[in-house]
Amino acid sequence: MTELRLFNSLTRQLETFQPVHANEARVYSCGPTVYNYPHIGNMRAYVFADILGRTLSFKGYKLTHVINITDVGHLTDDADAGEDKLEKAAAANAQSIWDIARHYTEAYWADVKALNIRQPAQWTIATEFVPQMLEFAKSIADKHCYELDSGLYFDVSTVADYGRLARAQTDDGEGRIEAVEGKRNAADFAIWRKTPPGEKRQMEWDSPWGRGAPGWHLECSVMSGQVLGFPFDIHTGGIDHREIHHPNEIAQNQAFCCTNGLDLAANSGANVWMHNNFLVERSGKMSKSSGEFLRLQLLIDKGYHPLAYRMLCLQAHYRSELEYSWEGLEAALVRLKRLVLAVENLRAQTQPGVTAGTRFAPFMDRFDAAVADDLNTAVALTVLEEVASLKKVDAGEKLAAIAAMDAVLGLNLLTLTRADLRIRPVQVTITEAEIEARLAARKEARAAKDFATSDALRDELAAQGVEVMDGDSLGWEWKLG
Repeated sequence: MTELRLFNSLTRQLETFQPVHANEARVYSCGPTVYNYPHIGNMRAYVFADILGRTLSFKGYKLTHVINITDVGHLTDDADAGEDKLEKAAAANAQSIWDIARHYTEAYWADVKALNIRQPAQWTIATEFVPQMLEFAKSIADKHCYELDSGLYFDVSTVADYGRLARAQTDDGEGRIEAVEGKRNAADFAIWRKTPPGEKRQMEWDSPWGRGAPGWHLECSVMSGQVLGFPFDIHTGGIDHREIHHPNEIAQNQAFCCTNGLDLAANSGANVWMHNNFLVERSGKMSKSSGEFLRLQLLIDKGYHPLAYRMLCLQAHYRSELEYSWEGLEAALVRLKRLVLAVENLRAQTQPGVTAGTRFAPFMDRFDAAVADDLNTAVALTVLEEVASLKKVDAGEKLAAIAAMDAVLGLNLLTLTRADLRIRPVQVTITEAEIEARLAARKEARAAKDFATSDALRDELAAQGVEVMDGDSLGWEWKLG
């Protein structure tokens, strides 16, 4: 098999994966802040992390993947003071903060399932780790922190190479960090945020620095270190975390582990830091403040199977910007349909349990080389499609090769059916039985050369959101539009 090479954001270069523990891979992924539904741009990060995990499994590593749920501590931006996102959502909805967190956590988990993202070894919930966060903060407070009226702050000048991951240091510090009176350095950040005098928050705990809540950055350092141990192998997240959140995590990890500069990547707490690029949508509906923002359920409501979105993500390299459009999603759905039809036909011809024969070894080698090249799923997909289109080969061996590739790509090809892909848009009221009855009547009319009736039935179906697909090369007689 080809050596797995991954792009390390900390060193800005491709590196051969060398596990900390032999034959193991320990991965931590920054999870969602559960104050609202995730949009599809958020979900790209978890498709990417899933592909990484599946590739590590494919390569034979025993995978331990952890994803956190941030249910406390994330403010409405990267500031050190102000409103907590969950407190704000709870007030807006007149609900308890615990109910808000539970509702949006379950919504996120539903999207994870719909996108065929594998369950991690553990979901770490921030509020379940507060005692460990307090112990972590106490252990670094004397050497690396100082107290202000608003909380306990980390002094970034006390660790070597602060901000190397971001490569974006300026004399004024990061522009998104709000100035707090008394901070020693512009980039210093809150480890513990005190509840302001006269206020009471729904989520707050006692600490040596006053009653309050942990800072967002502290949570990930504690949960990753507690579950995976420092240093672990790979830390993932969206590219937006590369500028502030992850540099702050690294600084905390250096302080806690008493490590030195970042010329040695392991001193950061993880050997490799990986970031997926943005999903770009030109209409502005990627913002959660836009009302009908682009969440996975909106795609489903419009008649698109969620795995069409996974396909869209796989078509681009995770480090490239990916532009979203409805036309692009439709094209990804068609590509998925072709594969589903090919595999359905194979399943009808063979029984499971056959292994891929030597005829498929060159294809498996090319597929392996593609995913080993920093998770190049775009190339890996084309190899899968080549195998699916092969003629005059053993059906069982062909299906086995596809299964091995799909175990990495996660398109669920061995169980997905043509019927599964026919998602009913919410505005469509006609039933499938009614559609099939009209299509049968139309077929009879066409056989009798009664084209007026045939056209009338086609127009009637079109008026109810059903597109009749005469002569479609995929054999998809109709679709809901």
